[in-house]
Amino acid sequence: MNCPMCQSNRCRTYHRDASRDYRQCLRCRLVFVPEAQRLDPVQEKARYELHRNDPNDPRYRKFLSRLHQQVCQRIALPARGLDYGSGPGPALAMMFREAGYEMQIYDIYYADQAEVLTRQYGFITCSEVVEHLYHPGPVLGRLLKSLIPGGLLAVMTQMVIDQERFSSWHYIRDPTHVCFFSRDAFRWFAKAHGLSLEFPDKDIILLTKDRPVE
Repeated sequence: MNCPMCQSNRCRTYHRDASRDYRQCLRCRLVFVPEAQRLDPVQEKARYELHRNDPNDPRYRKFLSRLHQQVCQRIALPARGLDYGSGPGPALAMMFREAGYEMQIYDIYYADQAEVLTRQYGFITCSEVVEHLYHPGPVLGRLLKSLIPGGLLAVMTQMVIDQERFSSWHYIRDPTHVCFFSRDAFRWFAKAHGLSLEFPDKDIILLTKDRPVE
């Protein structure tokens, strides 16, 4: 299959384990699981139902606060935001509302309201989401179109370091994780879409929209 981010057919085998193959795009550097080895929607949602992310759990809120603080430092009130992939308990959206921001949420399984994707936002958050995307190129491109000029796409995901560490990485053990980004993959995406890029923490990526997305 072609790369699900940039559609290049220049891909190589990156790793193989007992359950899945992992391919790397030689153009954008994304590592991904072939489509035939991904879960179907019923299996995927069943896995998500096992998650216990309580919006009122102090430990979960502390985890999300690292992304929350990065956005609040850069996007002044008043501003409207979208939490994409909010899950069954939209804790991050709750935290932004508590800080005074107007928030919308979207989740393909728990808040599938396509109209929110047609609006414009000052920032969009994707916390522990991009590794689940079956088609990250089209999805992220659509989100960029929903950002106003100067808007911020704030991503949290663990990143690929190298092949040796990838083979023993706990992140690939989750069968709902199908796309694995590295700093190089985000650099490619930022350049392709005319975005400013920051890595303020090991698993936080900030992409600022500097021009309209065609």
